[in-house]
Parts: sequence; C-alpha cells; structure tokens
Amino acid sequence: MGQQPITFLRQVMALCTYPNLLDSPSFPEDAKKRARRILQACGGNSLGSYSASQGVNCIREDVAAYITRRDGVPADPDNIYLTTGASDGITTILKILVSGGGKSRTGVMIPIPQYPLYSAVLSELGAVQVNYYLDEDNCWALNVQELRRAVREAKEHCDPKVLCIINPGNPTGQVQSRKCIEDVIRFAWEEKLFLLADEVYQDNVYSADCRFHSFKKVLSEMGPEFSSNVELASFHSTSKGYMGECGYRGGYMEVINLHPEIKGQLVKLLSVRLCPPVSGQAAMDIMVNPPVPGEESFEQFLKEKESVLSNLAKKAKLTEDLFNQVPGIRCNPLQGAMYAFPRIVLPPRAVEAAQAHNMAPDMFYCMKLLEETGVCVVPGSGFGQREGTYHFRMTILPPVEKLKTVLQRVKDFHIQFLGEFA
Repeated sequence: MGQQPITFLRQVMALCTYPNLLDSPSFPEDAKKRARRILQACGGNSLGSYSASQGVNCIREDVAAYITRRDGVPADPDNIYLTTGASDGITTILKILVSGGGKSRTGVMIPIPQYPLYSAVLSELGAVQVNYYLDEDNCWALNVQELRRAVREAKEHCDPKVLCIINPGNPTGQVQSRKCIEDVIRFAWEEKLFLLADEVYQDNVYSADCRFHSFKKVLSEMGPEFSSNVELASFHSTSKGYMGECGYRGGYMEVINLHPEIKGQLVKLLSVRLCPPVSGQAAMDIMVNPPVPGEESFEQFLKEKESVLSNLAKKAKLTEDLFNQVPGIRCNPLQGAMYAFPRIVLPPRAVEAAQAHNMAPDMFYCMKLLEETGVCVVPGSGFGQREGTYHFRMTILPPVEKLKTVLQRVKDFHIQFLGEFA
C-alpha cells in the first residue's frame, strides 16, 4: 500500500535481532537504549529465547506505563498479557468464558456488522452468537435499547455472558462517544456481562468532533460500584494505528476485575502456548514506548507518525465524499479505523441474477467488480448486515492517487451495473 515503516521501530528491531549492530555509529543512541533494555530482559540477552508466558516483564511494565499515560489512571503490569496480535488475546479470553450446554450455553454478544474473527471463534468454540445491530442511519452508533432487545431474545435459548465492542469500528469506522461507553458499561453491569473492548484502531481517529475514549478510563471514572465490579478485557495491537506492523504479530490485553482463581486459569491456559513471539513483544514495546521530546529520534518519529495519520484522515474524507456523489451508494462519515463500508442499492434484477448463481447479491456485485475493474472489495454479507441491505468494505490504505483511481473505477462500474440490471 506504499506506507513506509516507522524508522525508529525498524532500527530498534534490527538492533534487537542482531546485537552486534549496537556498536555501529549508524544507529541513534535512543534506539540503542531501547534495544539494550529489551535484550537485558530476555533470556540469554536474545530475542531467540522463550519468554514468560505472560510476556517479557519490562515490556509489560512499559505497556502499563503507556496505559497510565493515556488514561490518567494507574495500570498494573500484572494485569497485562502480551499476545500474538490482538486476535490471540480475544480467542484466549473467549476460551475461558465459554461453557455450559443447551439453554445454559454461553451467549456472546457481537456487533453487526462485525469483524469475522468473532463469528469464526464463536463457531470454533461452539458458543452462541448473539447479534446486536449498529444503527446505520445514525452513523453506525451503538444503541443500548438494541442491546436490551438482543439480550432479552437471547435469554430464551442461551446464557448471555459476554459483550464485545469494537471501537473504533471495523468495518464501520464509527468512534463511540463517552456517553455511549458509559451507557454500555452500565448495561454490562446490570446484566453481569464480561466486556471485551477491541480497541486496536485507537490511534486511527479522523473526525474533528470525535475522540477515542478507552473503556478502561471511562470505567475507572464511573465510581467504585462499576470500576470494582465490571470485568473488562481491552485489546491493542502493533498491526494497525500508524505502525501497521501486522507481520510481527504483536499485541496485548489488559484484564481487570478478574477473580484471582480465574486469573490463575488464564495464566495456565496461556502457558500451554508457551509465549507470544518475542520479536512481536519487542515491536509492541517500541509502540508503547516511542521517542519522547529531547531524544534524538523524536522529530523524525513525530514527522513520520503525523504524515501517516494525516494522510489517512485525508483519504477517509476523500472516500466518503466520492462515494456519496455516486447514485445508489451511500457512505457514512469515516470517523476512524481504515475502511469505508458504503451501502449500495442493488436493482431487483441484480438480486435475481445473484440467486440464479447461488450467490449473495453483494457477493455477486463484488465478484463482477473484481472481474471488470480489478478492484477487490469484501461483500457486506461477510460481516453481517440488516436483512435486505447490501454493503461492501473497502480499505482506505492505498496512496492518494491510486485511491482516486480505485474510487473512480468503482463509481464507473456502479453506474454501469445499475444500467445493466435496471
């Protein structure tokens, strides 16, 4: 996609991987300092050693310090678990939460549209998927009345125990307001639900009137009745944000208010998979402990970070504006994350043609788009959507000029498609 890696991260990773470079004058002192600290905490001063199952201690301390700076609320390194990307953390937590059979089988509430990791893991664990729908007409907002409806109906056939939130949203790109988060926490407390907050896009907020609020911060400011009782696991990753280092498989989860005995079981479960990749743990350390003012790499780091994020903000606006100029396409503002999820109008004849091919109508549309333009997007049916509505998800990651070309191709194709099936 043309995005350049953050220099400082790659420098520290190079030094950690090949420590002989610590004597090289080509690397800045602040990068060497980070690398030495990480290596000293590794067995045999090497990234090639296993670490503790929960992760390298000093890296967990750095994650806790990052959360404390972000939220203004102390974080305990003992509540931090380093993971193989956020996905591994989400899967692990769901493993310890899913139990029972028949009507007492664990129900897990997930947003629709959702990131398909959730439905796949629930299917693998044999949990009951409980859908709650985001409000497309209200910029994909989360409505507590909809949560109440979903939980009420679910109780007839399962035991709802878990509520998953993706903020900022994937594939929908909405950023939740503080009030919305408070309402969700209150609802979770009333229904005794374990909260999973997928916050991997927390650095990707573009709308001027939106801000990222972590569930941990809001929960801790709601008073002891909530902050001491609501069980919460929050997830973050090196794969998104401005780093985009998805190949390192770096992630963490912070789990609070977990019963000590359950915590013991969680550590035992994590120890079965030995430890997350130590190189991924090192990448996470650099993400949560970047250069600070006064260090020699700070200016270059800040310039690179701001360039990536301002570019994404520009592309989010460009995508929204261009889609909304096309008849039969409607796109909500891209407040955050990395995707557009526009709604498309498909004529009845197109729906019939899709059925004749045994395909979901939006899959039929996306395959035709791919064959005729070379543009690959994901049909909304892969994420879930309200009956009778059709969408697709498209990333905003390509460079601006390439993105303009892609959007123009989609526009031309859509107009032609409407004509063909009118």
